[in-house]
Amino acid sequence: MRQPLAFIYHERYGGRGTAHHRLAESWKRYQAIRELSIELGLNVRFYRQAVASDAELRRVHPQSYIDWVRQMDLRAEGFLDKSDTPAYRGVFHRAAVAVGGTLLGVQLIADGLTRIAFNPGGGLHHARATATSGFCVFNDLAVAVRWLMAERGIQRPVIIDVDGHHGDGTQEIFYREPILTVSLHQYDGRFYPGSGALEESGEGEGVGYALNIPLPRRTGTVPYLRALDEVVLPVVRAYNPDFVLLQFGVDAHWKDRLVSLRLTAQDYGAMMERFITLAHSTAAQGRLMIAGGGGYTPDAVVRSWGVALATSTGEPERAHALHDELTLAKAGDPTREAEAHALIERAKALHLPRWSGQMA
Repeated sequence: MRQPLAFIYHERYGGRGTAHHRLAESWKRYQAIRELSIELGLNVRFYRQAVASDAELRRVHPQSYIDWVRQMDLRAEGFLDKSDTPAYRGVFHRAAVAVGGTLLGVQLIADGLTRIAFNPGGGLHHARATATSGFCVFNDLAVAVRWLMAERGIQRPVIIDVDGHHGDGTQEIFYREPILTVSLHQYDGRFYPGSGALEESGEGEGVGYALNIPLPRRTGTVPYLRALDEVVLPVVRAYNPDFVLLQFGVDAHWKDRLVSLRLTAQDYGAMMERFITLAHSTAAQGRLMIAGGGGYTPDAVVRSWGVALATSTGEPERAHALHDELTLAKAGDPTREAEAHALIERAKALHLPRWSGQMA
């Protein structure tokens, strides 16, 4: 029998705190996916995480920034960024809890207690080393990578980001290092955060280690999965990661209010199946840390995560009732699909030659 998936949970994910509507909705969905995993009878074990310490946060964020976030917490007014992330009493604790959850997940995996862990409150990919952005205060996946490399001897971690928004903070943190970061996202040069063009591929020692797949609106299932199969997965296999970290935002779902990539709940199951196979076929030996990320239509978030979690535990049949009904209204736009396919060809031409010597 396979080991249970480690589901990381904290009561601070349950919805108390700021009245800001998007943040409140996010915390409610964490409770909902926990309840759904119980209802479906999935093979999961729940763990309550601790709050990340200053020393852990300092693996990525300078103490001056950590102290500033504390001060904004005490002031409880204004924003931590331009206008997205409100300052309120408890904002520091919530952000540190999110990091603590992802740290616990990678520790459980590294210690052999599980092969797969899920932290629904993680995936805060817009956070930079010294700046808050897009509801993201501390970058949990970046902190986890630094911890794995320093404390467990991991040498080739990979962060794969399927959130509908570009993982700009994560990219910036590792942009000049030979650590592979991957982001598939909606892009037109204006859509938030405005970064993530195909040509953004790293600098210095990091040249070639930032892989961006900037997709047009209404891309749909077929080009999206093709981008995974023909660009992302070949590059990651060539890199041969010894630990896979996944930012699994589900805001590319067709019902999402902010993103328009038009994926379905079952697409997330198909993606998760690919990532599990990837983790098992590389030096990662099945080690996979999943962080929640974005999603702004609660029903779509819970169903998409439910399908993905059931796939992760080897029980996809338990989530069939969560699948979307396929209709033309949810299909990709033919014009946009053509643009996406052309983009994929450009991505292959840019990235595959860089890794061709390491491809089987």
